[in-house]
Amino acid sequence: MSSDVSPGLAVGGAQRVMGSETEFGVHAPKSPGANATYLSSQVIAAYARLTRSTRPADAGTSWDYTDETPLRDARGWSVSRGRAHPDQLTDVEPVLTAEAVALAHGPAEIELDGDQEPALMNLVLGNGARLYVDHAHPEYSSPEVTNPHDALVWDSAGDAVALATVRFLAEDPTREPINLYKNNTDGKGASYGSHENYLVPRSVPFSDLVSGLTPFFVSRQLLCGSGRVGLGQDGSGPGYQISQRADYFEAEVGLETTMRRPIINTRDEPHAVADKYRRLHVIVGDANASQVPNYLKFGTTALVLSLIEAGRAPEVEVHEPVTAMHRLSHDTDLVEKVRLLDGRYVTGLELQWMYFEAAAKLAADSGVASAEGGDGHTAEVLQRWEKALNDLGSDRDAAAGYVEWLAKLRVLDGYRTRDGLAWGDARLGLVDIQWSDVRPERGIALRLAARGALETLVDRGTVAAAVAEPPADTRAWFRGTSIKRFPGSVVSASWDSVVFAPPGSYRLQRVPTREPLRGTKPLTQALFDEHAHIEDFLAALLGERRT
Repeated sequence: MSSDVSPGLAVGGAQRVMGSETEFGVHAPKSPGANATYLSSQVIAAYARLTRSTRPADAGTSWDYTDETPLRDARGWSVSRGRAHPDQLTDVEPVLTAEAVALAHGPAEIELDGDQEPALMNLVLGNGARLYVDHAHPEYSSPEVTNPHDALVWDSAGDAVALATVRFLAEDPTREPINLYKNNTDGKGASYGSHENYLVPRSVPFSDLVSGLTPFFVSRQLLCGSGRVGLGQDGSGPGYQISQRADYFEAEVGLETTMRRPIINTRDEPHAVADKYRRLHVIVGDANASQVPNYLKFGTTALVLSLIEAGRAPEVEVHEPVTAMHRLSHDTDLVEKVRLLDGRYVTGLELQWMYFEAAAKLAADSGVASAEGGDGHTAEVLQRWEKALNDLGSDRDAAAGYVEWLAKLRVLDGYRTRDGLAWGDARLGLVDIQWSDVRPERGIALRLAARGALETLVDRGTVAAAVAEPPADTRAWFRGTSIKRFPGSVVSASWDSVVFAPPGSYRLQRVPTREPLRGTKPLTQALFDEHAHIEDFLAALLGERRT
């Protein structure tokens, strides 16, 4: 990898700055018609109450929108606010109207610490993550990490946050329960996202990213799809498909994320030094309730980005990639072939093999996958990628132990065989939803994992630690630790900065954090340890300019 992206990270491997965003499906069983935005705000407020009662220093702070630029396009222009769809204006906090509250049959205000405060829409947490309302869903955006293992860990921390919130609400007799689901569609035509973010050099032409990633994303669902009952955006077509998201994509390249969804998203919002970095915003992925596909999603994409940066991505172009994505998703037998522009016809597995072989060759040439001197991540990603491709091609029973769409299909086929159900039966749709329930006693995926029928990679203790602690090797450490150490003095935060309000001062102090690999634990721990008071801490920090 180019050294101007991630200094200290190995060239040609699976390491790079990355992170996830998960919009959870939200449902109030006692109020099925409740306003989703209101329910989502209840989730955010409930987690704030929970953390303030159990871990006050982790309770979080508000979001700083100063550096948000959602309408800037990577192709070299910006969309005017007048022409933008309201869903694209993510640089302003969503407003919960009185009408929405009335439709939700709930109180206009939410009680926090005994006082009445407006409904919460945003929190920045003590682990460096963001929890907020996005497009009428509660969303958890993980802190920045540097490898696919940690991406899995801190994404799983978001699942734990969701579960803790559901439990907390269920225990409160004064409030209606709210259930959360880690999925991408409600089965009625609505889709919500599970996004990934990867830092790449600004020097890499965006056209190279488009050409290198499109065939990979068209076929990546074979590894990472979470499976879905129903065909078509509204799910009315009887059948089962590999990806929850595939049918919702309608364009090859574009800025939108909630309409005319593109395979390659062009939002140019780096959340870092703008002339040095680009943040690749990936919206094609499914939300995974199982761990191995989630890990492979991050690991394989990081390797493909290394291929593109090295100029060694497979030279392959798919004819009509949007249609190809749909067709591959509908083909659970994995025999469907898509046309390439050079006239060849290949299966989705064959496309994935092209990328795997190129990534394995680059890793061998650079040494990042070697037992001695390797980066400690690339070898495992390659091993799991190769095993998944082999198992999908020749041992589907083995693959069903960790490939999510196959595991779900096996469960659904069991119901179909036992009860004689056709694919259009509504009961199968309910099983599909229950698969992704975040409650271990209800979520089918979690129940399978608990009894060893779905492979796991990280344990509960590791995930629990990530709920409370930020990653040590990115700027998330400074962000999260500042919130935990000086909760009364951090007034807001974002990926790009932390804003302090020292006691007795009328002047806010913004500390920039535009370099994602600065503000790490090794660079800032001594400052936190040596200065218990915010004034001393800021004086030392700004005087030494160590972040």
